[in-house]
Amino acid sequence: MTFSIVARSGPAFGIAVASKFLAVGAAVPAAEAGVGAVATQASANLRYRPQGLALLRTGLDSADVVAALLAADRDRAHRQLGIVGPEGAGTTHTGEECLDWAGGVAGDGYAIQGNILAGPEVVEAMEAAWLSSPQAPFGRRLAAVLAAGDTAGGDRRGRQSAALYVVAPSAGYGGGSDVACDLRVDDHPDPVGELKRLMDVHELLFGKADPDTLLDLTGELGEEVRRLVAARGHACLDTWAGVENLEDRLVPGRIDPVVLARLREDGAPEGA
Repeated sequence: MTFSIVARSGPAFGIAVASKFLAVGAAVPAAEAGVGAVATQASANLRYRPQGLALLRTGLDSADVVAALLAADRDRAHRQLGIVGPEGAGTTHTGEECLDWAGGVAGDGYAIQGNILAGPEVVEAMEAAWLSSPQAPFGRRLAAVLAAGDTAGGDRRGRQSAALYVVAPSAGYGGGSDVACDLRVDDHPDPVGELKRLMDVHELLFGKADPDTLLDLTGELGEEVRRLVAARGHACLDTWAGVENLEDRLVPGRIDPVVLARLREDGAPEGA
């Protein structure tokens, strides 16, 4: 009922998943920075998530973690599982009682799996998308893999939910956590498309300014920014940016063009 990728990119780990199932992001993914990522699906065993991460912390590779989880599970024939650790290949498992079509592929730093799919072309398209985009930003790369599977037929029962979960050291909001991205579309006619829209909003609000594009807040530009901020009823750029949830893009004495574009769009009085 689900197709997913678990993957590693440098210090980051992530999972992208979609399904004809309510709130798939609440059931399938788990990841921990510096440790690895787990996806449990088909007849999902949610205990695999903490147990798999705990086993990865001991230094076991992904294949040994999968073997250990399955050995202790009398319903393993109904399970599907993907795991990736800090090094080496990912591992995917499809129990013999999973509903057709079911299967997966794995390679260095990734595992892709799905069940009740349109056919093997779904995971084949996902793997091709992963291998063809090594330079893409990690979250975007995972989402593109999910979109490739969706386009290839995805869950043969239809669409309902999707999720993207990415962790990396201190990559969360304000550096206060390791959760770089935790986006969920719980019930939607086009969940993969909606996930992409949410990613665009996430990048706008929480993406980091490119230092090569920053503009000095001096001269005419500085005056324009002060005028636009005042038109919004704020005393300074920092206050306006905080209200707009753009504070992560602020740089003292300079301005991110993304922030400037939003300010110009929203800041001018009506009729200006």
